[in-house]
Amino acid sequence: MSTDVLEEPPFICRIQTPILLAILLLVLLAVSSPFASLAQTITEMTIKIVVVVGLYIFIGNSGILSFGQTSFMSIGAYGFAWISCCTLPALKPFSFPGLPIFLQETAFPSPVGILAAAAIAGSVALTAGSILMRLSGTAASIATFALLAGQYALFKNWTDVTGGTASISNVPVFMGPVVGMIMAIAAIIIAWMHQQSRFGLMLRAARDEQTASKASGVNVWAVRTIAFTLSGLIVGVGGAMQAGFLGIVTVDSFYLGITFLTLAMLIVGGTGSLSGAVVGVIALTAITELLRRFETGLSIGDVTVALPRGFQEVGLGITMILILLFRPTGIMRGREITLLKAEGEPNR
Repeated sequence: MSTDVLEEPPFICRIQTPILLAILLLVLLAVSSPFASLAQTITEMTIKIVVVVGLYIFIGNSGILSFGQTSFMSIGAYGFAWISCCTLPALKPFSFPGLPIFLQETAFPSPVGILAAAAIAGSVALTAGSILMRLSGTAASIATFALLAGQYALFKNWTDVTGGTASISNVPVFMGPVVGMIMAIAAIIIAWMHQQSRFGLMLRAARDEQTASKASGVNVWAVRTIAFTLSGLIVGVGGAMQAGFLGIVTVDSFYLGITFLTLAMLIVGGTGSLSGAVVGVIALTAITELLRRFETGLSIGDVTVALPRGFQEVGLGITMILILLFRPTGIMRGREITLLKAEGEPNR
């Protein structure tokens, strides 16, 4: 009598996805490096990767569509400004008169600002998640949108601490393609580690069959709160990167526009896999950049082809419609990028 024993896949098979995603990003960096005009595009793409990977940590693993993660991006951006602003230190008391005196008089280095932004965003995410994660389905999605709207209204009117609707300038600029790529790869590794951990496995079990997972002893509230907190922390880092790229922070930059753009990137790539989160950003960045160049005018011989202004948004809308029609589960269809297969693993 023989007994079949399920063996755990080799370690190299389990870690190949983050390695291949990192190689893909490094190849994009190497290919684009000779073209100075693409430096800004690549930097913006790495920021979006960090944010969308942060969204995936919660949305992809829990199955709950959250509109509130952008609020943590805003908190991260302002947190970075509170800690590391300003390039002209004398301006800080005028920009943030409501901050504690020691913060008004001190501008910490950018790495400290990034860590502080992550800590602030993660702390707020933990507090909010511990309350909101008692909800499920549509109720949870609506509650996260209420979180976004509430945070936006607070920062828009908290003038002594956020400057209100005014732009906060003189924020230290540290972002570039290389720094952005390093941080994007780090976000991918963190998301993969959570995905492979017991918390990630229990969260996906609750996503697929909540009743059965509860019966198996899974604390659904706890695993959702952990993912929500980690997602908020990563998205907060994305906000700090955005502030360190533009050198300006304004509350209107972190509301509905960036919310729906990042959600579109996740949906286009596929919410069911980490690879989908990354591929979705790359695909929509490429489409957006192509349409932007057509908007400014593309010369073909003696003829200049130019699309109407605002066609980028139209193009993104058409792309989403086509993806939802022909690939409802996204470009990656919930699968990860792999080359090696474990012994006995079926072909797909």
